[in-house]
This record gives sequence, structure tokens and C-alpha cells, in this order.
Amino acid sequence: MDSIYADKMPALEETLQDMLGRINSIREQLNDEYGMDPIEHLLSRIKSEESMREKCIREGLPLNEHSALAVIHDAIGIRIVCAFLNDIYIIRDHIASFKDIEIIREKDYIRNAKPNGYRSYHMIVKTASGFFIELQLRTISMDTWAALEHHIRYKKVIDTNSSLIADELKRCADELASTDISMQSIRNLIMESMQK
Repeated sequence: MDSIYADKMPALEETLQDMLGRINSIREQLNDEYGMDPIEHLLSRIKSEESMREKCIREGLPLNEHSALAVIHDAIGIRIVCAFLNDIYIIRDHIASFKDIEIIREKDYIRNAKPNGYRSYHMIVKTASGFFIELQLRTISMDTWAALEHHIRYKKVIDTNSSLIADELKRCADELASTDISMQSIRNLIMESMQK
């Protein structure tokens, strides 16, 4: 079976590594400025052939390179997990400032959480090489909630108690969001006291 990415896998890898290098440069710059690394951890991947084929089928697209790399925009994915809320927007602004990257779409699920409580900042960018990258920026709390929610619900059909489960997941997401705000406030107070 031919690759759904045709011969583009090396170029996808190169594009991913280039963006990771840029993000790490942002980390170093912000670490020098503020004395702390704004990124707790980075996760990245190129979507597997199998996952990309499944997504094309779900979306009713032909199983070819054009669908995988031009119509679907998440062949390359990067998750940036930050300790604090403000760091998400600072890093977002740095990424947006790259002259050779075009922002295709942004969704702020932090200020406008999904009904189930999901929070994250999503960006789709197009690189100079013509490839798309999906970036997700989250706090540790947001990432924890998303991982646990996925673990609890993944590939499960829930008939009984589904409303109660949804309410509890939303409540947990809201509590974690409140904690993020509190932690940001504490950090701000510490930074203020250090400047005196």
C-alpha cells in the first residue's frame, strides 16, 4: 500500500523539527527574560498513516496525499504544556510573530471553553514549506483534564448516567480552571514582590 503522505515524510519530519527548534528558542528567550522556563513539556507527532487514513474516511475524503496534507491540517501536531495561563498567550504571540508562518485558524477554548469543559488554545499554521501544523497550548491542569477525560471516555458507549458523568467532568474542568487562575495570581504576586 502506498503511503498516504507519498514521498513527503522526510519533509514533514524536517518541518516538525524546525518548529520544535523555534519553540525551544522562545523557551530560552523567555527563560532568560523571566528566569523560568514557561513550558512544562512539549509533545509532538506526525499523524500515523493509519490515523490519517481513518480521518480521511471519516471526513469522506479520498485516501491520497492531497487530502492528508492540503485538506486536513493536522498531519503535524505539537502540544505545548505551560505551567501558567499567561505563558500560553505569550508563546502564542511569539509564534504568531514568525514572518514566514501564516495563521490559518485560531480557537481560544480557554476564554470560551467547550460545553464539556475542555480548555486549550488551538492554532493551525501554514509553514513556508507549505505544510500545516496544529498547535495546542494548554496549562498542566488543562492537559491533565483532557488526558483523564480521554482515558475515561475513549471508545466507550455510555448509556446509563451519561448526563451525570458529563456534569461531573464539567465540574472538574471548572475547578481546575479556577486553580489555574489562582496559581497565575500567586505567580503575579511573587513576581511583583521580586521587583521591589
